Amino acid sequence: MKRDAIDLKTVNVFTLFRRYFIPTLLGMLSMSAVTAIDGIFVGHGVGSDGIAAINILIPVLMFFTGVGLMVGAGCSVVASIHLSRGKQNAARINVTQALFFVTIIAALLSFLMMVFPDDTAYLLGASEHLRPMVTDYLLWFVPSWIFQIWIAVSLFIIRLDGAPKLAMFCSLVTAVINVVLDWIFIFPFGWGVMGAALATSISIISGGIIAILYLLFFARRLRLYPLKWSVKSFRLFLRNIGYQCRIGSSALLGEATLAVLMFVGNQVFMHYLGDDGVGAFGIACYYIPFVFMVGNAVAQSAQPIISYNFGLGYRKRVTEAVRIALLTAVLCGMVVTVVFVACPDFLVGLFIDKDNVAARIAIEGFPYFAIGFVCFIFNLTAVGYYQSVERARPATWFALLRGFIFLVPSFLILPDLLGIEGIWLALPLSEIVTTVVIIVFYHYRKKND
Repeated sequence: MKRDAIDLKTVNVFTLFRRYFIPTLLGMLSMSAVTAIDGIFVGHGVGSDGIAAINILIPVLMFFTGVGLMVGAGCSVVASIHLSRGKQNAARINVTQALFFVTIIAALLSFLMMVFPDDTAYLLGASEHLRPMVTDYLLWFVPSWIFQIWIAVSLFIIRLDGAPKLAMFCSLVTAVINVVLDWIFIFPFGWGVMGAALATSISIISGGIIAILYLLFFARRLRLYPLKWSVKSFRLFLRNIGYQCRIGSSALLGEATLAVLMFVGNQVFMHYLGDDGVGAFGIACYYIPFVFMVGNAVAQSAQPIISYNFGLGYRKRVTEAVRIALLTAVLCGMVVTVVFVACPDFLVGLFIDKDNVAARIAIEGFPYFAIGFVCFIFNLTAVGYYQSVERARPATWFALLRGFIFLVPSFLILPDLLGIEGIWLALPLSEIVTTVVIIVFYHYRKKND
């Protein structure tokens, strides 16, 4: 497990960002690919019912991932600042506490879901027709969710420890194993959604084991630290976890944004276009996590640089890192937008036949949907900046604006004003207005500081 020697204090900021960004981006896209690959194989090997069964469980997976991102982001910021001030043991304690906390959360919730699979399926909205497949998928997939939340937290820590390539390797291993086993279990073995769940579980467990082994035995500065068991230690544990969650809360809201987008979008598309509209939107929902992960990659690549130099008081390096990150966000957003505008036929055709009614709706809607991607990635990067400098309140507010305050009204109002195109434009409008608010807030604070 090779470590990269990365000096966050003296190395050129652009060089630092590049060394973090490329492996982080590849790793993030690999994480998104796991869900999309399941959708592609199940769509062709099982059918639309299989895709529907998986989609019913996706919001819960988003919650687990969101908790991991929240704790991971908060822990990474706190640990970065401790390291910049020479407090290595304090950083190691915070890291260990973060992993211990998410393990407890994941274990409790996974246990309840495994004990009550039918109740969980009904609670998530499964029909009587879909319940057997949802339960089948749940029983084989949920046991890996402890490892999923380990990955979400550990990748922050591994990058901060100076090993972004290893973080990328964890994600790539997960994606490659999932692709191979999905094909074997669904097609030659004919195991259906159970095979898809088992393939995903094995791949996630493999990535989680690699991450934890690194933190246990190979980490350079952030190796896991033995925790003390006393009343005082427990109080400190609660205080540290509370602070980490407060800093990283906007990361959880980022995942919640995707859940709200899927839930509200499904209702609106069903109202205006029926099952075909929901099918079209479902294809878009398989792609939006990729856009989300591009934004996350930009934010997480800048975070160690910003937090570390913020802790040292090197404001010039912080400003330079922010500028590079925002420029990268805009460029990435433009690239993604061009792909969606130029190649909707290809993107939709990966999931269903292009002659399908749902496919035609998606092909016509993708260019409208993509208008907001530049602002989408920009906003995630801006939220990541405010997290990195321990300004949790604006980070949380901006996450709320884009995920709830602007998004839901946009879905409800635009279809009446603009017709079907208005449904696709709901996300772009929410992101564009949020970008305007962020820019106004930044200049207002700069003027008054």
